[in-house]
Amino acid sequence: MGLMEQKRHFSVNLLDWYMVNRRDLPWRRHNNPYFTWVSEIMLQQTRVDTVIPYFNRFIGNFPTVQALAEAPEEDVLKNWEGLGYYSRARNLQAAARQVMELHGGEMPQDKQAVFALKGVGPYTAGAILSIAFNQPQPAVDGNVMRVLSRYFLIDEDIMKGSTRVLMEELAGELIPEGRARDFNQALMELGALVCTPKAPSCLTCPVMEQCSGRIAGRELTLPVKTKAKPPRPEQRLVAIVEGRGAHRGQVLVRQRPATGLLARMWELPHVLAAPAAASKKAPPLADEPAMALLAGSLWAEGFAARPEGLATHAEHVFSHIVWSLQVYKCTEQAQDLELPLIAAEARAAYDAQAATREGSASSSAGSPESATTHLSEPGTPNAQSIPTSLTDGELLAPSDVSYPALSTLTLTGKGDGLTYRWIGPEDMDKMAFPNIFLKLISSYFAGAYEHVNE
Repeated sequence: MGLMEQKRHFSVNLLDWYMVNRRDLPWRRHNNPYFTWVSEIMLQQTRVDTVIPYFNRFIGNFPTVQALAEAPEEDVLKNWEGLGYYSRARNLQAAARQVMELHGGEMPQDKQAVFALKGVGPYTAGAILSIAFNQPQPAVDGNVMRVLSRYFLIDEDIMKGSTRVLMEELAGELIPEGRARDFNQALMELGALVCTPKAPSCLTCPVMEQCSGRIAGRELTLPVKTKAKPPRPEQRLVAIVEGRGAHRGQVLVRQRPATGLLARMWELPHVLAAPAAASKKAPPLADEPAMALLAGSLWAEGFAARPEGLATHAEHVFSHIVWSLQVYKCTEQAQDLELPLIAAEARAAYDAQAATREGSASSSAGSPESATTHLSEPGTPNAQSIPTSLTDGELLAPSDVSYPALSTLTLTGKGDGLTYRWIGPEDMDKMAFPNIFLKLISSYFAGAYEHVNE
């Protein structure tokens, strides 16, 4: 059977299958270009089941392009909280303002105009134009490239730009006249439900009879994909600072600068403990130097706090970095002479720990296990673990420890754009946090760390 017949078989059978098996998704119930756009941005590297409640809430709060364009950024980020890749939300709002200013609030139907919107790439542009306006534009993402690689037995590396161009040309040729909306969604649906990455359901696939990859026994080895560089590991020390006096019942948080990664989002104060080797995850830092370094970092930012003990370990996964977090419960202190002493000792304690680590490593070449035997196990009997997985931009570490003259409690860090404030449980619904910090703060207010160091 020739290539033309193979293409026709794919298009006809895929559409027939989709019309019977398509999922009932909220953004498919209305032929609304804005809904299509929002859903496609949310679905980038995020599962459909995860997106549905976020989409419903987002559209409920920002039902039109104008509503999104005019909303405070803090509200937009709060509605995005937990989805990760927060630049998507900022770009979406910036693009909504473009639509208002350049297109009178109506989603443009011209390919170049759609592509010019902030945060819209080739796939998203193709999805909007085909799904919202039924234009015969290909919408090629990882799912689509996997399906086409298998069906047509394409051995080209899908991480290469030239392969994407090939796939877009092929996908465009497969779109039946007048059926772009249904066909592109059918192609996405097949990749999501049947032609999955690790265990494709070939026996229920509507195009299995002419799938060249299945016939060749290659369905599990396709597509060809160069492995991405593994994310860099880092150790970070996190402070849950419990307020006293006027701040009783509150914890200290800080806001990122107005520009850059995770701009204006809120977080718990944290500091880089030690960068690990590029391909090696370092062991946890022992409690004594870790708490000294954390206290010194807080002091340098204008806050006196004493670490009381390890509250939990957590992991935070970005696209290019993995944080191993040691989270310490701390108590607000008066700004007296005791905390400057802790801050001054921080560097000595940390340097001693680093020297011990280097000496042990050099004296035990070829025996990686013995290189970490000097480290004490961090933690208390009450330490808990909170696993999370997100992908987003890297946060910046506070600058090196210094010891400024302190007056009363300040709300602004020393020249790096960081803003601090004390918050209670009632503030959690008003401020946007990356998911890991949302979990940690919520756990604190729920009483999870009451017995640390008892």
